[in-house]
Amino acid sequence: MTAGGPGRRGSVGPRTTGPRVVAIGGGHGLAASLRALRRVTDDVTAVVAVSDDGGSSGRLRAEFDVVPPGDLRMALAALCGDDAWGRTWSRVVQHRFAGHGDLAGHSVGNLLITALWEETGDIVTGLDWVGALLGAHGRVLPVATQPLQVVADVAGLHPEDPSHVERIVGQVEVATTPGEVVGLYIEPSDALACPAAVEAIDDAEAVVLGPGSWFTSVLAPLQVRGIGRAVTESSGRVVVVLNLAPQPGETSGFSPQRHLEVLAGQMPGLRVDTVLADPSGVSDVDALAAAAAALGGRLALAPVASRDGSARHDVDLLASALGGILTP
Repeated sequence: MTAGGPGRRGSVGPRTTGPRVVAIGGGHGLAASLRALRRVTDDVTAVVAVSDDGGSSGRLRAEFDVVPPGDLRMALAALCGDDAWGRTWSRVVQHRFAGHGDLAGHSVGNLLITALWEETGDIVTGLDWVGALLGAHGRVLPVATQPLQVVADVAGLHPEDPSHVERIVGQVEVATTPGEVVGLYIEPSDALACPAAVEAIDDAEAVVLGPGSWFTSVLAPLQVRGIGRAVTESSGRVVVVLNLAPQPGETSGFSPQRHLEVLAGQMPGLRVDTVLADPSGVSDVDALAAAAAALGGRLALAPVASRDGSARHDVDLLASALGGILTP
């Protein structure tokens, strides 16, 4: 296998048209955005967090000194086609081994991605090969080409001294902290952004942030040198998709507008064009609209929640809402 990458990237089946869109984040939130966006445009790039330190990803990260593949795998699976080939490969790469042996807990996709990295010797090339195999409708890139750690300053961990701030290291630890995150960083602090990811953001007509774990999936990638700057300086529209409910742990008790206030605090100078929220999760529309305006944007309310009442986005409804924003 050559290191030059597959001769073609992208999808099988008919292609559509649409704007060049970059979605930034990780985990289930980014996967939901990607499933929706590929119904809106055929030119979508996922720029994915590489700070996961738990589960299969954490084990492969520690054993092979690679960026954690799990969120990258989920993004690739989300971009698989709706035909038999795409549906099959989406299930295969998400398949997780059971049992009690060495493979227990590992997903096929994580192993496949790690193998392609060893074969090609290049993270981006390896991901492009996996995308070509899956017939992915878009491209998946890491925010950085080295593993990162999420670091947070957290207050309120000690009831006897609520003002005490403690530093917590690790995505799992930050995501489950019972305290209030008052500062967010990545280590190493001088980690450089993946050049292809910066290029994609620079070339994008729209950048989508969220939904997802607010600190560890949405904000953490923006702390990477080059990524945050590219988003802040982007000439494209910046769209923020808010979560449907606070996440136990890192955003317990957060109102929708509090999410935006934290975003503004972590990303000085960021200009947002549109904030998308489901009306069922907004108790104070005026306050949320004001928080959106403080970032330079407008509030768009649309039903995007799953019809089963869970705190998940409905892919079809989210696609319809994003389509109205990105291709009016």
